[in-house]
Amino acid sequence: MPVPGPILVVDDEDDLRRLLDINLRREGFETVTAASGAEALELVQRHVPVLVVLDLMLPDMPGTEVCRRIRANPLVASTPIIMLTAKGEEIDRVVGFEVGADDYVVKASFSMREFILRVRAVLRRNPAAPAEPPAGEPLAYGVLAIDQAGHRVFVEGLEISLTATEFKLLHALAARPGRVQSRGTLLQDVWDMPPDLNTRTVDTHVKRLREKLGEASRHLETVRGVGYRFNASPSA
Repeated sequence: MPVPGPILVVDDEDDLRRLLDINLRREGFETVTAASGAEALELVQRHVPVLVVLDLMLPDMPGTEVCRRIRANPLVASTPIIMLTAKGEEIDRVVGFEVGADDYVVKASFSMREFILRVRAVLRRNPAAPAEPPAGEPLAYGVLAIDQAGHRVFVEGLEISLTATEFKLLHALAARPGRVQSRGTLLQDVWDMPPDLNTRTVDTHVKRLREKLGEASRHLETVRGVGYRFNASPSA
């Protein structure tokens, strides 16, 4: 089903950029494309995309820098980003997630069918996409408040800027206080990924989430060898 707003495809390989553009449009998505980081940042301002597909190796600046600038721009800070790159080492994936990527696809194992499925999965997590908003009353735990319907998070009364994926991860944990959730469960619930996938996606996002939550990060507990638990009343 088409979504409002364009998907921005950023890649300096002309053939791949056209291939992605054609296939996304065939699936009913509106697209805009860029061949450089500077062009991508300009288009982000003009079109406010619902998703950015971003190559890491661009001719004028690293894709990680483009990602950082998008995350620092209040207009598009929560826009989901899929990194599509030839760099497939674990450290590259970790860096990608640390600077704000929501998903990471390696070109060497690239499949158009899988890519489209990943696009749809990421957009389902994006509040700008036509999905049902999370229902229920706001969640409040000490200094932490989570507005489920509004996709907003507050710590000590100040709003914290989270990406759509970070919000979904926090909500998945906070909605089940006291329950240990394995990395596999979180991969399924938050990322729509297979539970047995060998990835540090969950750990990297929890690390970023803790950094953003500051004082409220005490609610997120690591259960060694298993996963994570939300503690509604952590000790000081």
